[in-house]
Amino acid sequence: MTQYDLIVIGSGPAGRRGAIQAAKLGKRVLVVEKGSRVGGVSVHTGTIPSKTLRETALNLTGWRERGFYGRSYRVKQEISSEDLRRRLLITLDHEVDVLEHQFSRNRVHHIKGKAHFVDKNTLEIEKNDGEVMRVTGTSILLAIGTKPFRPDNVPFDREKIIDSDELLEIKEIPRSMIVIGAGVIGIEYATIYSALDTSVTVVEPRATMLDFIDREIVEDFAYQLRDRNMKLLFGQSADKIEREPNGKCRVTLSNGRAVVADMVLYAAGRMGATASLNLEACGLAADARGRIKVNPDTFQTDVPNIYAAGDVVGFPSLASTAMEQGRIAARHAVGAPTSEPPQYFPYGIYSVPEISTCGLTEEEVKTRHIPYECGIARLRETSRGHIMGLDNGMLKMIFSLKTRRLLGVHIIGEGATELIHIGQAVLNLKGTVDYFVENTFNYPTLAEAYKIAGLDAWNRMGEIDERTAEAAQ
Repeated sequence: MTQYDLIVIGSGPAGRRGAIQAAKLGKRVLVVEKGSRVGGVSVHTGTIPSKTLRETALNLTGWRERGFYGRSYRVKQEISSEDLRRRLLITLDHEVDVLEHQFSRNRVHHIKGKAHFVDKNTLEIEKNDGEVMRVTGTSILLAIGTKPFRPDNVPFDREKIIDSDELLEIKEIPRSMIVIGAGVIGIEYATIYSALDTSVTVVEPRATMLDFIDREIVEDFAYQLRDRNMKLLFGQSADKIEREPNGKCRVTLSNGRAVVADMVLYAAGRMGATASLNLEACGLAADARGRIKVNPDTFQTDVPNIYAAGDVVGFPSLASTAMEQGRIAARHAVGAPTSEPPQYFPYGIYSVPEISTCGLTEEEVKTRHIPYECGIARLRETSRGHIMGLDNGMLKMIFSLKTRRLLGVHIIGEGATELIHIGQAVLNLKGTVDYFVENTFNYPTLAEAYKIAGLDAWNRMGEIDERTAEAAQ
């Protein structure tokens, strides 16, 4: 058996970042990937494909130009699934090539095959060519990611009733679609296909969606979706899903209502891909959704030499946070010092329109009884917004009245996932409203919205200070 300092199972964001970090520290590292190509879920069925699909849809439909030319404007009149797939394959080939080069450059060994535990240090690997081998590792990092949750009562057929992985393989763009689940994945795909002029109905058993996002942002988001004729059916679950003789799909809801469409996308959660690992052999157990419990500071499991990072450990399930988790886990696993991660990280939802958030929501600020004030800017108020033809979009910042510090920033609209990083930096550096008032932003840019929102909050906070001073006299 070959001995390694660190064995990583999975080559997604957490796995590749962890493996390369350990290799840069001079450690002998092996990555085991069950797929035919490296990259994991993120590259092949998750993050990169969905964001590529979104960008392709917005480009081919002319979505970003409709503020000037009207809703009927199109760059390409007839858009096929092949149009979407062509750009996707080019992007995936590039991502795989970059990753394989990184492994080669850093002398990270990688094997294509399925691994399972023999004991806490030993793995048996069934390689894709049929060979079976065993390897041992001083430490092991589980970065196996997740797979779509597929309940037994849903008749998946890979054609009309599908999960989010299978959506990338459909042969034609449906005229109508029912999306079950208003989580991040469901909402991203629902809005992307709505931009492709598919009639979309979203079914969600909860009373609302995206509960971790600031409510004012979610309300604005829901308004925009309904304004373009998307149906949002909250507080209703899908009791029965079936194919009709005419090829349509019927979904019967818990309130007795039935909705019919060409296709059903079931996107109600994901499960950790831990079933094949034989976790019992190493003394670990996963929860009902296949997730593994870890120490949030080191990503160490209950078995000291085994670590887990990425989506398999649960929220926030982001590629960006998975990379940092993998890096921290690898450093701790090989005995290198680790630093505490910054308090605030950005969360991006690549819907249409996109949403990004960092820090506390207004609801969280209220729960903590922090005196606060908000500043809001509409993207259409910026000169750049006028140039781009933006009708919608909003940037919201929340400040402490006591310390004047920024507590949270929340953005919906074009460029939200890029703009958020200015707010993230100010949050982590403990900046105040004065930063936005006193600093200069490039003109014309959407980033000017920070200046507008900062002035909005500063004016309101000044009024409060004046009233407080008057009351003291």
